[in-house]
Amino acid sequence: MFSSEPLVIVLIGPTASGKTELAIEIAQHFQINIHNIDSRQIYRGMDIGTAKPTKEQQKQIKHLLIDIENPNKPINVKEFQEIATRSINDEIKQNKSPFLVGGSGLYMNSITKGFVTPNVPPQEFLRKQLLLLGQEYCWQLLKVCDPITSKKINSEDKTRTIRALEVFYATGKPMSLQQAMNPPPWNVIELGLDREDLHQRIERRAQFMFNNGLIEETKYIMSKYGKNIPLLKTIGYEEAHLIIKNKYSISEAIEITVNKTMNFAKRQRTWFRNKNNPFWLDNKNPLKDAIIKIESSIS
Repeated sequence: MFSSEPLVIVLIGPTASGKTELAIEIAQHFQINIHNIDSRQIYRGMDIGTAKPTKEQQKQIKHLLIDIENPNKPINVKEFQEIATRSINDEIKQNKSPFLVGGSGLYMNSITKGFVTPNVPPQEFLRKQLLLLGQEYCWQLLKVCDPITSKKINSEDKTRTIRALEVFYATGKPMSLQQAMNPPPWNVIELGLDREDLHQRIERRAQFMFNNGLIEETKYIMSKYGKNIPLLKTIGYEEAHLIIKNKYSISEAIEITVNKTMNFAKRQRTWFRNKNNPFWLDNKNPLKDAIIKIESSIS
């Protein structure tokens, strides 16, 4: 499965669009492995809340870049880019076409487009101080010290806001002045999956998660890694945490999770349409459409 440059297949799309199921069918057809490019599925124990491929699904097709770190040790974009690139190149050396699947646009593009980001390690004390200031204040601060980066980050995205401020205070330079592009020598084909019934899919997923172990999974993460780790702010886990604290009922948590997830999906759609140029698959038969497009790239 080679052209003049190694072929790397990418499947992107908003959360709950059905990427996992479709990816397994594509991988089975072409007899290739799946590289997970999801910023939360890389953590051990975060299974239900991230809709991680089940053990049965992972038996059907080998999934790489899943469960590579504990939730109390966050991996930044730069670190994941290096880990993923090594894994992808290992596949290429074996004359295989790597298949990248995920909804994390920043993580995906850091790999396929070769974004070079500042190699600044986590500044734990600074992060704690910024968290105490609150997201609204940090957002206004970012707009002053790095207005270019602030335009690329959603005002409610605490993780990326704090990371941008962390880079600025650690280096004295805005993140926007330290980013460059160095695309890898790959022939990348991007496939996009979106659904007209995404709202209903998100509702079903949220109900399934809360009724099938998300609360227990959150309790386990809290007991093993601590109640205040940043990853517990992830959509779904934050609401489960508040159920445990008796601040939400399950029905309230589901409703809030659905609304947050829909807003997140809208941001993903905007990202993929502005930052990527995938072949959007036909929803009536996405598998057939994907096979045709991949085979045309091979030939």
